[in-house]
Amino acid sequence: MNETRYHELKKILNIILDIVLGILAIIVLIFMARYLLDLWRFIFEPVNSDNFTIIMSEITSFFMLFEFVMMIVRYIQEGHHIPIRYLILISLTAILRQLLVIHGEAEQTLLLSISILLLVIVLYILNKVSTSFHNHHHDQENP
Repeated sequence: MNETRYHELKKILNIILDIVLGILAIIVLIFMARYLLDLWRFIFEPVNSDNFTIIMSEITSFFMLFEFVMMIVRYIQEGHHIPIRYLILISLTAILRQLLVIHGEAEQTLLLSISILLLVIVLYILNKVSTSFHNHHHDQENP
């Protein structure tokens, strides 16, 4: 009996979570449209170093929002599970955005670069482990 109630509660919570995530996705899409409008405004202005910095900041912010929407979609598609790879890619995008925005701060640039390197190494290891696991699992199924 408790097992049935647990599954019913889990199903209700997943529906509520999907609705909340849907609302969040709509809000993020509205902000993405706003970033596109801001970028459109810069098309007609002459490009200088200040505008270029703002444009790069807007573009990277747009891609971060895009990654969040894709993560929400993937979360729902994967049965309410977020692959760690997506979280790492979003982190990389955020760090790259910060790296493009800051200028002249050597220590912060170095730390952000090291962070990017570490995340790339983690992605590489995850891909190797995942490939190794899938190959090993496939070999066991087909002797």
